Amino acid sequence: MGSSSLNDHTYIMEEGQQLDHVIGDRNVAERSRMLLNSPDPPGLCTELFGSIKEIVNLPNGNKSYGAGSKKEPELKQHVGSLLRGLFPILSWGRIYTLSKFKCDLMSGLTLASLSIPQSIGYANLAKLDPQYGLYTNVVPPLVYALMGSSREIAVGPVAVVSLLISSMVQKIVDPVADPTGYKKFVFTVTLFAGAFQAAFGLLRLGFLIDFLSHSAIVGFMGGAAIVIGLQQLKGLLGFTHFTNNTDVISVVRAVWRSFHDPWSPLNFILGCSFLIFILFARFLGRRNKKLFWLPAIAPLLSVILATLIVYLSRADKHGVRIVKHINKGLNPSSAKQLQFSGPHVGEAAKTGLICAIIALTEAIAVGRSFASIKGYHIDGNKEMVAIGFTNILGSLTSCYVATGSFSRTAVNFSAGCETAISNVVMALTVILALEFLTRLLYYTPTAILASIILSALPGLINIDGARHIYKVDKYDFLACIGTFVGVLFASVEIGLLIAVTISFSRIILNSIRPGIKNLGQLPGTNNFCSTDQFPMAVKLPGVLILRIESSYLGFANANYIRERILRWVTEEVENEESKENARTLRVLVLDMSNVLNIDTSGLHALEELQKELVSLDLQLAIASPTWKVMHKMKLSKFVDIVGSGWIFLTVSEAVDSCIGSKMVISLPC
Repeated sequence: MGSSSLNDHTYIMEEGQQLDHVIGDRNVAERSRMLLNSPDPPGLCTELFGSIKEIVNLPNGNKSYGAGSKKEPELKQHVGSLLRGLFPILSWGRIYTLSKFKCDLMSGLTLASLSIPQSIGYANLAKLDPQYGLYTNVVPPLVYALMGSSREIAVGPVAVVSLLISSMVQKIVDPVADPTGYKKFVFTVTLFAGAFQAAFGLLRLGFLIDFLSHSAIVGFMGGAAIVIGLQQLKGLLGFTHFTNNTDVISVVRAVWRSFHDPWSPLNFILGCSFLIFILFARFLGRRNKKLFWLPAIAPLLSVILATLIVYLSRADKHGVRIVKHINKGLNPSSAKQLQFSGPHVGEAAKTGLICAIIALTEAIAVGRSFASIKGYHIDGNKEMVAIGFTNILGSLTSCYVATGSFSRTAVNFSAGCETAISNVVMALTVILALEFLTRLLYYTPTAILASIILSALPGLINIDGARHIYKVDKYDFLACIGTFVGVLFASVEIGLLIAVTISFSRIILNSIRPGIKNLGQLPGTNNFCSTDQFPMAVKLPGVLILRIESSYLGFANANYIRERILRWVTEEVENEESKENARTLRVLVLDMSNVLNIDTSGLHALEELQKELVSLDLQLAIASPTWKVMHKMKLSKFVDIVGSGWIFLTVSEAVDSCIGSKMVISLPC
């Protein structure tokens, strides 16, 4: 009686397991049919139209209107939305309050106290007359206040872009022999830079900026900071003759030669004294947050004190070099000075493109950094449009390339700015300085301008960032150090070229030499993971599971991937034969979940792989093909070649099917 009931119970269990297995097979087959019968992906024309629609930001055309609605109000709504997108001030200006204006007024005045002396120094770095640095602090901030989306960015001239302009433009037009031609060329470069920046934003081409990786920017900024510092030795030491080259070897050689010429140590004493004062004020400001205004006002205070010292002591008669004449008045028009004909228009466009990319990279990085602190997001494409129109209008009003400054933005943030009105306050203050204070700056020593620029350079050298890059990614550190060395020992252009080359080479290497990972089953789960990452993952006897680590299987990497897979299969077969056991390998499961697209070369490589596997008496199974890959495999009849029964939705279902067909031995639980 007991034996009969036990046999009945065993029979029922076996029948239940067989029923579960049949149901499971039916579910797998059903999911495979769903995969094979999925609808076709969008065609080429649909994708192109979708891209254009996204680029120009068209509204959806299939929007339904109610019976009583009118299209004219909808059109007005779209126009209003477009205007608010181009001019964010129309959105936040309606809720602007007096309390916010008080904060913006204080931060704008604080910002102006730093911007005025810095702008004069940066104009000197760009080899322009001092007033052009002040001009660049008038129109660009006003335009950005209308079009910019960042509340904290302080727009104006910056050190790195000033160095770029002087190092690249002086190779084409000599600023000493032809100062008028040099000035016209700089305005033309500014127009091209603004046009490129606006085009990047309007066409949603912000990804172009990403080719300069974070590591490359860290190296570029560090190298540029050292080059800028070495260039300031001319003003700090009062040298008359100096090199126009920016590489460190030429600058050191020029310094050594200049020491043999007559020079006044008073320039060095005056510059170093106020450099120490500015750095000490910054130290106090960092120690005590209530003294945030001290580092901001220290440069202007240094200019005032140094100018008084030179004026009262007549130190300019004893070798101290001074700024001398600064043109007073508002920005004059420079529209007629732009050059669109001649042999150097191409060079102007090239210089403008490089300046555009560097300026955008700095502005967007600064804007996003402070926006994240305040808890809001800025649109990179809108920022590109704003900075672009800032420079386009600036080029028409005697300005050179402007962008967001990290040091001045930090001061603006610390001073408690609420909106971009702080830029307006700063611009109005600079206008007053241009109208009434330029004569007072006649005796300003150039050594003070050099010390102001030198005081801003430590913020450009990110040693901790470089150390972190080295710790996390050695290849990124190679880009960082390569860019740094290129800027320091060759030129700014060579450094940028090295940065882009290393970035592209990494992309190309990852594309043409993708990884192939061997997968195993994590114990107790249906998950299949890389055995390199998860050593505890179990390889199933009779099946080899490989995953392609590439988003694109095409002409650049198809043969390499096919050869790697065949090499892996051959090694597995040889290992089994070397153990003098019966060969158990029967199935190769190819996980294609990472492959987002495939071309005819990739399909041909899969067909060749199938032929090779057939010659080795192995079955190919395709797991997790994506939408476009599945569609192209059906169009090319590859599904018919491998067999529709060997296309699976997941790796787990492929393995279960192999076990069910007795081609693979299942592991005990």
